[in-house]
Amino acid sequence: MPSGKVFLTGAGPGDPGLLTLRALEALRRADVLLYDALASDTIVNLVSPACERVYAGKRGGAESIAQDEIETLMIEKARAGKTVVRLKGGDPFLFGRGGEEAQALHAAGIDFEIVPGVSSALAAPAYAGIPVTHRDHNTVLTIVSGHEDPAKDRSAIDWERLSDSKQTLVFLMAMRNLRDIAANLMQHGLPADHPAAVVENGTRPSQRTVTGTLATIAGNAEREGLSAPAIVIVGTVVALRDAVAWFEKLPLFGKRVLMTRPADTQDDLSRALLRAGAEPIAAPAIAIVPPDDAAAAERATHDPSQYSWVVFTSANGVRVFFDYLEARRDDARIFGAAKIAAIGLKTSQALLQRSVRADAVPQHYIAEDLADLLVASSREGDRILLYRAQEARDVLPARLTAAGRHVTVVAAYKTVFTGDPQFAERVADSDIVTFTSASTVNGFVHNLGSAEAAREACAGKIVACIGPITAQAAKDAGLPVHAVAPEHTVEGLVEALF
Repeated sequence: MPSGKVFLTGAGPGDPGLLTLRALEALRRADVLLYDALASDTIVNLVSPACERVYAGKRGGAESIAQDEIETLMIEKARAGKTVVRLKGGDPFLFGRGGEEAQALHAAGIDFEIVPGVSSALAAPAYAGIPVTHRDHNTVLTIVSGHEDPAKDRSAIDWERLSDSKQTLVFLMAMRNLRDIAANLMQHGLPADHPAAVVENGTRPSQRTVTGTLATIAGNAEREGLSAPAIVIVGTVVALRDAVAWFEKLPLFGKRVLMTRPADTQDDLSRALLRAGAEPIAAPAIAIVPPDDAAAAERATHDPSQYSWVVFTSANGVRVFFDYLEARRDDARIFGAAKIAAIGLKTSQALLQRSVRADAVPQHYIAEDLADLLVASSREGDRILLYRAQEARDVLPARLTAAGRHVTVVAAYKTVFTGDPQFAERVADSDIVTFTSASTVNGFVHNLGSAEAAREACAGKIVACIGPITAQAAKDAGLPVHAVAPEHTVEGLVEALF
């Protein structure tokens, strides 16, 4: 069996938006993922469901796999013909022991590739509003390990050279030794009032920044309860934070937002929340599964050209329809002269991704408006295929039938409630609860056991709904509704929280 390959890959500092395209490509190819604690869940979840995941730990002070065991495991998996991604926080070669792992792979004759990552040494200061270089402040940037190999009999750090006020110092893995670091710098010539900062969880919505001086920074960080992972910045550039800080000023910065929609449809909402500075908490209340009559769902895709209109009421319906086409090696030509309607922006985008442009999209993304638009756009006696969720409301087919159209309703999929034993814990950890359909409301109540428990769980939290139908379902369950998206999209939902 031919050997596989190992990708020593930098995950970046935490914000999944800072992952490189090359790293994303490696993750999508992975048969085995060996990842460190500092790699965010969002990035880890980019691998395929079939990928074997191995957690290596590697957080300061916490239990982790020994370094030699990690190297042995990489080699074993690669020799078994697997594509292995060794995912490391930040950059693999910047205090990440990637050099040692590359040497071990070379000695074992294993093919490997280095995928650099954005280092927290640069990204965390940037997200804290501290430029590590500035022509008015410094000409040198020095990145230093704040945690040397404990096996060394003496420090390799040249404190005298570091104690130059015209440079910026960035210390990684330094929280345990912060007092000693500050003391050494002052002892070797830096003034006690020299600016310093600590950035905890840099680039993440949980980021916290504390500033001070060499004399005060350790005490300030302790009072605020800062801990690893964190970086320490020393230099006059710290004073620029007041003018340059941006991340912590985002409208939802630090808010923890519960996402109740199905797991495989959370990416767009998660990205929108991250862009607004929020921390997404995945808690799917429902899942999308095949309908009771999957054969009927498949048969309906064989000759849609017999209809005047084919109507999709969700992106899920579009996905299911085209999955059937792809399985038979058919494509969009099968629609013939039939016109296509989509209930909203996301559904029309899902069609456009498959080279189909919707002929009709209502101004408001609800069944009532879609029914009005279809009645105005069709003629009495027209045949209409409605490809939708099994449990969808009957408003659309009822109105079309009343207007003299012949409607064929086909269940493309159905939604079922999840049974996550950690659901209540995730809800408790959130500041904001979002609902993107009436089904997510019902699934929320189901997962918490009762409407009363759901109401109690929402006490003190913001509840946001994607549209009026969803909002009404929440109100029917006795839940408070604080925000309803004026535009019924995930972007509109996030903006309604500002």
